[in-house]
Amino acid sequence: MTYSLIIGCLWVLVATGTAMLPMRRQFPIGVTLLIAAPVLIVWIGVDYGWVVAVLALLAFLSMFRSPLMHFYTRARERVR
Repeated sequence: MTYSLIIGCLWVLVATGTAMLPMRRQFPIGVTLLIAAPVLIVWIGVDYGWVVAVLALLAFLSMFRSPLMHFYTRARERVR
């Protein structure tokens, strides 16, 4: 198992633990995880190929669908 996959598994465990925290304590950790995810997905893609990277991206989008929809909605409102 490569370092990218080990760190990816740790990322998932931290994200799961963060989801169990009260909302006010989720924010700083969640933003850090949100920023780290693209770097980690690219790293996993370099090690294992684009198919695994797409699967990792889909898992990330599934876990962070609410914050991503919030950012998408706010971005659309600013364009109008």
